[in-house]
Amino acid sequence: MNRLAGCHAPEYVYNATRRTSPGRRRDGRRMGWLRDLRPAMMAGAPGLLALLTAAAGVMLLTSGATPSDPGRFMWLAEHAPIILIEVSHFVSSILGLVLILLAFGLSRRLDGAWGATAVVLVLSAILALFKGFNWEESLALVVLLGLLAPCHEAFHRKARLSRLEIAPGWLLSALAAVGGAGLVGWWSFQHLDSANLSVLKIMADQDAERALRSSAGAAVLLLGIGVWRLLVTPAKPPVMGETDPEYPRVLSILAGADCAEPWANLALRGDKRFLFSPSGESFLMFGVRGRSWIALGAPVGRRDERLDLLWRFREMADVNAARAGIYGVGPDDLPDLVELGFSIQKIGESAAVPLDSFSLEGRRRGNLRRSWRKTGEEGAVFEVIPVGGANCLAAELRQVSDQWMANHAGGEKSFSMGGFEEPYIWQFPFAVVRVGNRVLAFATLWTTAAKTSFSIDLMRYADDAPKDVMDFLFVELLRWGQEQGYVAFEFGMAPLAGLEDRPLAPIMSRVGRLMFERGEEIYNFRGVHRYKDKYDPVWQPRYIAAPNKWTIPMLVADVGLLSSGGMSGIGLRGKKPKEKAVAAGADAA
Repeated sequence: MNRLAGCHAPEYVYNATRRTSPGRRRDGRRMGWLRDLRPAMMAGAPGLLALLTAAAGVMLLTSGATPSDPGRFMWLAEHAPIILIEVSHFVSSILGLVLILLAFGLSRRLDGAWGATAVVLVLSAILALFKGFNWEESLALVVLLGLLAPCHEAFHRKARLSRLEIAPGWLLSALAAVGGAGLVGWWSFQHLDSANLSVLKIMADQDAERALRSSAGAAVLLLGIGVWRLLVTPAKPPVMGETDPEYPRVLSILAGADCAEPWANLALRGDKRFLFSPSGESFLMFGVRGRSWIALGAPVGRRDERLDLLWRFREMADVNAARAGIYGVGPDDLPDLVELGFSIQKIGESAAVPLDSFSLEGRRRGNLRRSWRKTGEEGAVFEVIPVGGANCLAAELRQVSDQWMANHAGGEKSFSMGGFEEPYIWQFPFAVVRVGNRVLAFATLWTTAAKTSFSIDLMRYADDAPKDVMDFLFVELLRWGQEQGYVAFEFGMAPLAGLEDRPLAPIMSRVGRLMFERGEEIYNFRGVHRYKDKYDPVWQPRYIAAPNKWTIPMLVADVGLLSSGGMSGIGLRGKKPKEKAVAAGADAA
């Protein structure tokens, strides 16, 4: 028996398994199919739910602006207080507009929008019964709530609704919905059946009052939201200063970066936020103004980590409902920006002088050669003081800076420019020009670890400095760069240079070209370009990039405000001595 049982047991198990396995396999395939389908459903849910939520909002607005069913209204008036009906009618239309605006948050996958939409749908479904016993509306809203509830995981962005930037197009759509609902209501009341005036006229008049109140309330709410969006404070990551524990990491990356431009040294300015790569060998720096998060240039550090940092920056800004922008990038960065799906706008050109070919010889350099020689004959002496060596000259350098600032209104700059602030300035070498034993001009130097290029940050001179002291300083800097083995000297950017004014050019390019040619009262655009051009530099375009083209003008404005220290500094340019106006224009770039 035992042997027989032992012989038959495997067969029994085998047969049982064979009988049940097809069903199990079908269940497994079905569950596997559902598991495979769920990510696709979650990916498409925000867009579909946003569309349905917006449609529900339009339904509520239209319902609030059109006459109620007389029979239902009379029945409801007999069983509910009239004040409850009036309040329900008014609030229901307001919630309709709220749903339209929340639909934008759903499309952005905001967790807060998901929760708020669920609450509004519940309230709207209840109010639909009390405003005119519109059970069909309640049913539609409950069905939408049933579709929304299981999709919470699709709304993973944790930004608060107060940080949500509603696009202008969406606001216009909401305005159109309110206006359209008002027109539908107006048309409905103008075409009531005249045969029923004995009953309906009173009802229509009462409905008309409610419809007007509802539409007016929705319009006022829309206006309030527009004003509110101008005043709310978005997320602001902390600024990193020299006392921050992560600050040494910034210094280390700058010291060994194989991918950095001279202005990457602005990371030491103490007014930036930072995003580091997982390896800790690269960073991206950015500034925040309002809802704009603006990266200054491409990531610094390892070239193979640049694209990942750009993606993380865009995703971090998106999660916090901020406008992401990248300012001052060059042609080499365009493939990465296209990969991110950014819109790109040219904002000017930067000038770089190749040092291996620079010389004062030749007829073309005659004026520059004479200016340099004349300043030298007046006793000017050039010297580069290494990092930390200029501290003993602090009082003298401050005096020169104060004289220069007295002729340049607007105060010290920030973000895309340096300022005469300690200890920031002591972190760089100083190029000084002396006459006798007195410093009459100086510049702080931005160097790079790979010696691909170097540039200047601050450039200041005293009132009694020689007329051509800036030409003397630049020529000596170029010669010093050649001796140190640098490839190029960066003259910085000429804003709005190189923009095209053609019929099919982007509107921002055409406006920028007009400002470049006619905007001398605002900024010395042509003078800056002309001054740098006499050194025969290689001009390269510079761009600003953003996910949406309509945000670029706002980002450009915010860059100007960040660099100028706010509205108090923007557009304030002092009177410069005539003979030094062009040279000073070079410093403004």
